[in-house]
Amino acid sequence: MIRIKLKEVIADKEFSENRVITLAEIAKETGIHRTTLSKIANERGYNTGTENIDKLCRFFKCEISDILQYLPENE
Repeated sequence: MIRIKLKEVIADKEFSENRVITLAEIAKETGIHRTTLSKIANERGYNTGTENIDKLCRFFKCEISDILQYLPENE
């Protein structure tokens, strides 16, 4: 399973910039709909496209591995 660590990345950016970052701000800057961002952040196993991951990496100035994590499923 791929885990999307959007909440953690937002928290890190908020801490480093000492300000609150809203999903509305991210939506405005990336062009990703706010509802989609909410699903990415809150729905376990949400399936989003690489275009959205690219936009998020650009916004947060981070690597893909900062946003995505592979978790092996228990067999």
